[in-house]
Amino acid sequence: MTMHTGPLAGVRIVEIAGIGPAPYAAMLLADLGAEVLRIERKEGITAMKMLGMDPLKDVSNRGRRAVALDLKDAKAVELVLEAIERADVLIEGFRPGVMERLGLGPDVCLARNPRLVYARMTGWGQDGPLAKAVGHDINYIALSGMLSSFARHGERPLPPGNLVGDMAGGGLTLALGIACALFEARGSGRGQMIDTAMFEGAANLGVSLFTLIGMGLHDPSRPGTNMSDTGSPFYDVYETADARYVAVGAIEPPFYAALLRGLGLEASELPAQLDRKAWPQVKQRFAAIFRSRTRDEWESIFAGTDACVTPVLTPEEAARHPHALARQSFSRAGGVLQPTPIPRFSRTPGEIRWPPGVPGPDGDRALLDWGFDRDRLDALRAIGALY
Repeated sequence: MTMHTGPLAGVRIVEIAGIGPAPYAAMLLADLGAEVLRIERKEGITAMKMLGMDPLKDVSNRGRRAVALDLKDAKAVELVLEAIERADVLIEGFRPGVMERLGLGPDVCLARNPRLVYARMTGWGQDGPLAKAVGHDINYIALSGMLSSFARHGERPLPPGNLVGDMAGGGLTLALGIACALFEARGSGRGQMIDTAMFEGAANLGVSLFTLIGMGLHDPSRPGTNMSDTGSPFYDVYETADARYVAVGAIEPPFYAALLRGLGLEASELPAQLDRKAWPQVKQRFAAIFRSRTRDEWESIFAGTDACVTPVLTPEEAARHPHALARQSFSRAGGVLQPTPIPRFSRTPGEIRWPPGVPGPDGDRALLDWGFDRDRLDALRAIGALY
């Protein structure tokens, strides 16, 4: 068996393959040492091909080996159940009822392995009026109240990719839940089910927003007019002379003073920092000054100051930035640019063990490592249950 470092070394996870947040959670846990066996379904492989996705470049599938099974075949389902008996965690990301129809629902799996952490990832949760409704990140963050805040004044909300619902509200939340349930199971010897909903995870990420609303410091009915949503001149993105951008986050008075110095302005010639009525006027002045120099020139001007001014970089540029290079924050494992494992551990560091792969010889080796014999695999392949 392949031995690994990382704080989760020794933890075994069965992942029923999907897309989006569940694979991301599995990736995070694999990066931190867990041994993850990814079970691909024939339907899932076909869907990826139809969408034009290259599984060898799907970074969220890194760090684990995969096998492809026909989960409509009872013999394949039995193999999965035997793997679950040897696992600490099961991860699945289907709509409610799908795993039950496959014969892999929580009641069945926990009966086979009472200490199993059965981790479920859905958009809306396992119950409620929308439980079985379809959706994507944009829908989950819309109903959570978060999407409404991603807007400039007078403009429609702009979804931030799939970062808030899928990855943070979903994948990160699921990974946290799994880590907590594993910790509890070590003491109790009992497993449990985790119900993770992207809709709720996205809302949970908005605690600071709910705080400001509760304090009367943020008007959710007027997005783009508040202090930290591009309403203020000291928290916004400005275009530079070369049609690039810099980000400004100079909220605290000392930081705002450093911003003014870098822009060549005196506080005495401007309205007070928190004079909301003057914000549009001050913003126009800032914008004109930022357009007078290139992005890199502004980066040089503000380097080493407390003005909270940074260049807006592309992912490729971010990977080349001196800070990222010094910390080795990015990797090109498998020839694909990607972030390195997080968080960092001083004694048990995580690692990218394998680049994204497809079911094949590595999957066979994984099943052998999990205690299945070669004759069993050959018999399953002969009847088409193992691809």
